[in-house]
Amino acid sequence: MFQHTKLDNELTLIQKIKNLDYILLFLITLLGVLSIFTMYSTDGGQILFHTKSHFIKFVVFFPMMILLSLFTIKFWHSLSYFIYIIVLALLIWVSIFGVEASGSKRWIDFYFINLQPSELMKIAIILCLAKYYHRVKINDVNNFTPIITSITVILIPIILVIRQPDLGTSILIALSGLIVLWLSGLKIKYFSYSFITFIVSLPFVISLLKPYQKMRILTFLNPDIDPLGSGYQIIQSKIAIGSGGLTGKGYLKGTQSYLDFLPEKHTDFIFTLYSEEFGFFGSLFLLLIYAVILYRVIYIGTISRSHFAKLFCYSFAFAIFLYVTINMSMVLGLLPIVGSPLPIMSYGGSSMLATMIGFAIVLSAKINSKQLIA
Repeated sequence: MFQHTKLDNELTLIQKIKNLDYILLFLITLLGVLSIFTMYSTDGGQILFHTKSHFIKFVVFFPMMILLSLFTIKFWHSLSYFIYIIVLALLIWVSIFGVEASGSKRWIDFYFINLQPSELMKIAIILCLAKYYHRVKINDVNNFTPIITSITVILIPIILVIRQPDLGTSILIALSGLIVLWLSGLKIKYFSYSFITFIVSLPFVISLLKPYQKMRILTFLNPDIDPLGSGYQIIQSKIAIGSGGLTGKGYLKGTQSYLDFLPEKHTDFIFTLYSEEFGFFGSLFLLLIYAVILYRVIYIGTISRSHFAKLFCYSFAFAIFLYVTINMSMVLGLLPIVGSPLPIMSYGGSSMLATMIGFAIVLSAKINSKQLIA
């Protein structure tokens, strides 16, 4: 009765490879291929810096994801707090010795990659809180100590990221942490109280924003307030997406992009170029890929016996949903520009690295779906 089953023990390498979610792997590969072709388009149909860099990162990070997925879910559970502390230390390091660009100090130069620790924190905070709530009984979730502990875990990196300054990423980190609290069973009244408090304190919060952040809010409310300045990007973005029509202008034929009306098209506004070239139907196809990816991640969480694995998978799926929704809403002018990359599609090594680590843990949960964690 008390004997461990074979599935609870260490699996062989062959068993682990057999247990991989090949549908999820195929979808991630498809998304990566799409991203490389789209990046090639941002470089004007030439293999230039962004295309080369993005291709190399995907080719390196994809096998790394598979390798990391071969570690047991118990391994990720045991290292969760350590990973959070390491990323927190990197955030402190970047605030002192980080590389500064455009008035922000967000990156650490590791020669082969400019690492942005705040991107890694999106995953680290989910890991940390998933481990914490793995041990918290459902009846104790709404007690004072778990709530204060969780809020502290979320607030520390938020403060460090806001100081960089990077308001957009700090909001995404906060949302990633709050997702875990919600899925753990925190009562809706606490979220309601927090939302009311935020609304009441909004004038004070806005007064603390940097001038460019205030301008982003004003631009969101009225892009025509500065059509050649802060409103230029979002105006051109909406023109490009609208001009794509149902079927798009065709691959490598996006006029808004190729005539350089649309700056920064390789990063947060990659969807704008993609939508202009492939149109409404192409955009639906991209959304379908993300939707099926989310379904697979949620499914893996559902079949996992470990509460830790369930919490991580559900929270990671919700986080990916938020990143995609916020990015697409941003380029459509439905939300202020907050600097949210489109997972895997957007140029950025740190964002892709963090996403691939997240998928590695999900794949680990699939491989070890029968494994229990005490």
